[in-house]
Amino acid sequence: MDSPTTTLIQILRGRVEEQVALGDLDEALHAANAAVLKAQQMLSGDLGSIDEFASSLEVRADVFRQLGRMEEARDDYKQAIDQLDNRPDRCAQLGRLYAGYGAVHDQLGNPERAADLWQQAIHFFETAEPPVLLDIAALSNNLAYLKKTAGDVEGAEAHFLRALQILHTELGPDHEETAAVSNNIGALYQGSGFFEQAREMHMMALEARRKLFGETHPDTAQSHNNLALALLATGDKAWARRHFDKALSGFESLGIEFAEDLEAVAENYCGFLRDEGDFAQADLIASRFQSAATV
Repeated sequence: MDSPTTTLIQILRGRVEEQVALGDLDEALHAANAAVLKAQQMLSGDLGSIDEFASSLEVRADVFRQLGRMEEARDDYKQAIDQLDNRPDRCAQLGRLYAGYGAVHDQLGNPERAADLWQQAIHFFETAEPPVLLDIAALSNNLAYLKKTAGDVEGAEAHFLRALQILHTELGPDHEETAAVSNNIGALYQGSGFFEQAREMHMMALEARRKLFGETHPDTAQSHNNLALALLATGDKAWARRHFDKALSGFESLGIEFAEDLEAVAENYCGFLRDEGDFAQADLIASRFQSAATV
């Protein structure tokens, strides 16, 4: 492919990125269409022309996915994968393509197909030089959710723990993504009756989120609630009560936008208080929720 044509295609793909950043997905799609058409016109057996065509298809597929046009995104991801034909020099790109292809199938309600494609994406990310570890962590988290939904606790745990190990090593214990996966593992353990493990994972998530966000943040408030539930299950009722209070205060401070979260915490807290015979405090908490919900 001649250099001026290559430059034009790359300029068009750059314009796609600019328009996406501005939030103008319709204009981004026009630029993506132009890039695909120009790359297709110049397509030959030359690897450079194949790379430009596959990359343009990938960019357009991403735009289609953001627009919710999943069938069209699916077709572009598949065509780009076919063009690259498992080439060892394009492992990172193949990983991205399979990841996007899997996400489309997940959105289309095909979890088994999504899982297969995400596993292939992980394979290519592992094979890349260097391995694309953070993308492996993200896909491991996705696979864990699919396993959890299917009732496979051990499978979900294995994928969550792989994601946690990578994030803990690459980003550290106090990173937002590490905290999110810690929270996910805590929820898995809580739902499976492994309460001591749930407690520790929710504690880790809360500690990180406090450092990152402070107390007046929805993630911190949610972690207080999750930890309170885990503490109840391990018999630490007084400590659970303190974390319920912090969860309520956190969500109350965030306003009407988080009224549903506040209601859920209030219901958890009031249920605990009534089980303990503290009906007056439960009624007080319920009135606090009703007042906040009508602001």
